[in-house]
Amino acid sequence: MALLQCMFHLLKKEGFLACIIVMPSVYPPGNERIYVVDALRGFAVMAIMLLHFLEHFIYNSYPVASSPMMEAANQQFKEVFFFLFAGKSYTIFALLFGFTFAVQYRNQARKGRDFAGRFVWRMCLLAVFACMNAAFFPGGDVLLTFSLAGLLLVPCRRLKTSSLVALSLFFLAQPLEWAYAAVQWMHPGWVPPSLSVAESYASLKSAVDTGNFWVMAWENLTTGQWASLAWGIEAGRLMQAPGLFLLGFVLGRQDFFLQNDGTAVFWTRGLLFSLAGTCAFYVVMCLPGLPGPVHTVFNMWHNVCFTGVWVAGFVLLYRLEYFRKATAPLLTYGRMSLTNYVSQSVIGSLIFFPYALGMAPYCGYLVSFAVGFAAMTGQIWFCRWWLERHRYGVLEGLWHRATWLAAGKVSAPEHR
Repeated sequence: MALLQCMFHLLKKEGFLACIIVMPSVYPPGNERIYVVDALRGFAVMAIMLLHFLEHFIYNSYPVASSPMMEAANQQFKEVFFFLFAGKSYTIFALLFGFTFAVQYRNQARKGRDFAGRFVWRMCLLAVFACMNAAFFPGGDVLLTFSLAGLLLVPCRRLKTSSLVALSLFFLAQPLEWAYAAVQWMHPGWVPPSLSVAESYASLKSAVDTGNFWVMAWENLTTGQWASLAWGIEAGRLMQAPGLFLLGFVLGRQDFFLQNDGTAVFWTRGLLFSLAGTCAFYVVMCLPGLPGPVHTVFNMWHNVCFTGVWVAGFVLLYRLEYFRKATAPLLTYGRMSLTNYVSQSVIGSLIFFPYALGMAPYCGYLVSFAVGFAAMTGQIWFCRWWLERHRYGVLEGLWHRATWLAAGKVSAPEHR
């Protein structure tokens, strides 16, 4: 733990890497938004959406490949895409969740207000959006996990940065899995308690197979939400999510997403550390004979480090004009991340599930990716059209107004 804290502080110091990237700040004085965060959030939601389309929104129904070559192409494409983004896009989203809290809390503190109570109410509203999304998504919804784990930010909001880093590393260390591993070591043959996730997903598929939307929606909102939380516990996300929130809070508090030479040093060093960790943890988690809980720990560490590669690489590349132009569509996509996240479930269920078009049995991984990419293109077009006419996205506007409704006026902060 102490070693990891030292590594974090080392990243903050300027040194020999300062000469690698020298560029004036991207943002003009007084700019209210950090555009790289919008683009990065858009990148995360894009990856999440394409992953969901590949797996038919947890609806396991696929066609038989027309040839062994096509079967191999589908499987290889899926494996590569999942290796690059599964477990990483979600972590980017969680990291930026903590960042947003940091900016909102600071903006309200400058006005002499404590954002804590408002944030708790905001999490209650997020749980409502989670249920809205879950009605169309048999796997439950990660937003419910966010709304629950996000409450940890409230008692931690006034802690010193060093304490936040230590607490973040505690959660990211996966203490529950280490406890399971210790019990297995002392009592060979013991297995962690089962939360019946597989049985829950089987029940969810049966509900989707009925072709009745209301049967499916009810099962999704009950069994599905429980299955999502249970899977999060078994997969290690119960501890990972609050750790990422706290880490994002630190990044926001310390202004590490501002584009200047000092933060370029931080992100360059972060990229190097993340690359080393990604390779090392991947090698370890592939070792044969690892106990299940220990494998989960190294898998989670690998995902977090891989996320560091994505985030640091994206932030550094965003200093280049051609990269900013190439990723311009992600700006509006990221500004409407909640709308896009929920609407992708609606679109996906209408395309794949039996209650609507029922295309799942006819779409392999490559075709599903193409369909998802087309749907995402439509979302990007809609985002641009909408934001030319409105300040906030569709659901973002509802969340914004509901958050501040009781305050007598709408004056919620935006991230800088």
